[in-house]
Amino acid sequence: MTFPHAETNADALGPSHPLVSGRTTESRLVRAYQGERQDVTPVWFMRQAGRSLPEYRELRVSSSMLDACLNPAVASEITLQPVRRHGVDAAIFFSDIVVPLRLAGVDVDIVPGKGPVLGHPIRTAADVAALPPLDVASLAPVEDAVRLTVDALSGMGQGDTPLIGFAGAPFTLAAYLVEGGPSKDHIRARTLMHADPDAWAGLMNWAADVTGAFLRAQIVAGASAAQLFDSWAGALSLADYSEHVAPASARALGAVRELAYSVQVADAASADAADVVAPAQRNVPIVHFGVGTGELLSAMHEVGADVIGVDYRVPLDEASRRLGHVVPLQGNLDPALLDAPWQTLEAHIVDVLARGASAPSHVLNLGHGVPPETDPAVLTRIVEFVHGRSADAAR
Repeated sequence: MTFPHAETNADALGPSHPLVSGRTTESRLVRAYQGERQDVTPVWFMRQAGRSLPEYRELRVSSSMLDACLNPAVASEITLQPVRRHGVDAAIFFSDIVVPLRLAGVDVDIVPGKGPVLGHPIRTAADVAALPPLDVASLAPVEDAVRLTVDALSGMGQGDTPLIGFAGAPFTLAAYLVEGGPSKDHIRARTLMHADPDAWAGLMNWAADVTGAFLRAQIVAGASAAQLFDSWAGALSLADYSEHVAPASARALGAVRELAYSVQVADAASADAADVVAPAQRNVPIVHFGVGTGELLSAMHEVGADVIGVDYRVPLDEASRRLGHVVPLQGNLDPALLDAPWQTLEAHIVDVLARGASAPSHVLNLGHGVPPETDPAVLTRIVEFVHGRSADAAR
């Protein structure tokens, strides 16, 4: 597949960027994302910054979700909280998948207890045509929050801890736009896909450009990896995903796909490779994760991802088999076990690590997000357990 992209290259990442300056290139996470198995398995948690942390709840007491996301100081502080508390191997940028919609001028809000709600659902060709383009200048609060976070990580003595950029995939954005809010089956979105393919394609291209710009802004500002999150792709058949969704996901990832940086690697052609190094170009690693997407893993990889996140429904060794045992994996602890007795949870962690050994490299994560009622001490204990266990023990 050919990846559409903006005019992007290594020069877009300035000399102070953590990947260009070398601050994060040797981190466990970045190297694992590049397919290099680490002595210690890196670990972080989706939704590690959020409602499970008392310090988060205290900070959010007087602000709405979207206000918090668009306040650089607040968003940065929330992003940093789990790094301080848990000692995870990565920070994940605190935001929401509908933030770029709000920045583009779409009437959307996050209603407590319900989720994103739109003032005017997008259900016709005329609605699609009326969608406003995203002014990249509106991304300034996002860029500022990323810069503050990267600087703070360095100030905490954790400058080698990478920040992961985050964005919702085009289908998930389109599903919210068409449905007008959360949905169990996304029937209106899937109907539009077939009832008016031209309108659907226009909507998906708009969503791809918006989310691509959002993700690119985070990377250029200092994030060391990108994660595209497709919450609702599991509602699709493989045929529908491949024909009506994958091209837009490739278009979105094209905005960051060719952002690159140089590293020094041993020259395998040299008689004394240990003493000879040569520059090599690497792209900023891209992770693609979806919920209920076990049947879509290969198609999701083909849109331009380097790493595939796997939810808790598919064992990692089976996911690796479906991907030909050549793709780095992220996942996939079952969030339901976070409240189980430690002995049960520990056995589950060991099993996931063992199954992850079938992939070229593995980043331990949850198979979905941290439930809000999770005891933070459990997450800290998981990190300590994994960091105290050699990856060789999983083999």
